[in-house]
Amino acid sequence: MLDVCLAGTAGMVPLPDRWLTTLYCSCEGSSMLIDCGEGTQIALAEQHLKLKPIDVICLTHFHADHVAGLPGLLLSMGNSGRTEPVTIVGPTGLSAVIKGLLIIGGKLPFDIALVEIDPDGEEIKNGFIKCGSMLIRAFPADHVVPCLGYTVEVKRSGRFLPEKAEALGIPKEYWSKLQHGEVVTSGGTTFMPASVTGPERRGIRILYSTDTRPVPEMVTYGRNADLMILEGNYASNEKMDKAEEWGHMTFPEAAEAALEAMPDELWLTHFSQSIEDPEEFADNARSIFPNTVVGHDGLRKTIGFKDE
Repeated sequence: MLDVCLAGTAGMVPLPDRWLTTLYCSCEGSSMLIDCGEGTQIALAEQHLKLKPIDVICLTHFHADHVAGLPGLLLSMGNSGRTEPVTIVGPTGLSAVIKGLLIIGGKLPFDIALVEIDPDGEEIKNGFIKCGSMLIRAFPADHVVPCLGYTVEVKRSGRFLPEKAEALGIPKEYWSKLQHGEVVTSGGTTFMPASVTGPERRGIRILYSTDTRPVPEMVTYGRNADLMILEGNYASNEKMDKAEEWGHMTFPEAAEAALEAMPDELWLTHFSQSIEDPEEFADNARSIFPNTVVGHDGLRKTIGFKDE
């Protein structure tokens, strides 16, 4: 299962009832965070989300409402007893930004590993960043500065086939290990999990992308996802001129991307401070993609594997 919490939903500036947009995901004891603007550690505390298990922090881009909360968050992680290394992922320029932020962050009781990704580079098309059982992929977004979107995926192995294990003569005490993906050796023979399982089954996949114009990768990587989380910085296409100028999306544009990708559900987030009550404009998206949820701070979902 994958637990997700949209701990904040504001864009640009935090508001009295709306923290800056940030997403917290956890699975099997590991947690990750996407974006960390001012006040993020308070937003997480209000939702009773633990800091110590955060193994990976992904940054979409380097505007303050997405990174300025990092020094405080990292210090609080250290004060919570974190000593294991933390990986920070972000677009080109990550090393310089983190170096600057750590000047005020001080000495931390854990190492930081940086993964800097060029949104225009070929390497973005290959590979995942691993966070426990979660696999994170970056894709290029279209903002006024280099920007990334992310997918988070939990793979699911094929169904265990006891008849194959019996035919291979594997003692039953090793079956559980093979079911959980472990390689076992019995009687001098090594057995791989794939030798006793069927085809890989559908796992869990979510997509997160804010501060961007619509890009084809949203549809490519969001197709048939369990959840898409997209920005709705502007409530209607009446603000299209601003959306195009500043590299943002409207409610209808996010819904159109979801309609093409057909995820199970769409969440909207990163609302302009000019939108006092985003729910008032829900029909601007739901009329296009009915299964749209207008995000609010603390919106949660537990996503399980689908039965087959």
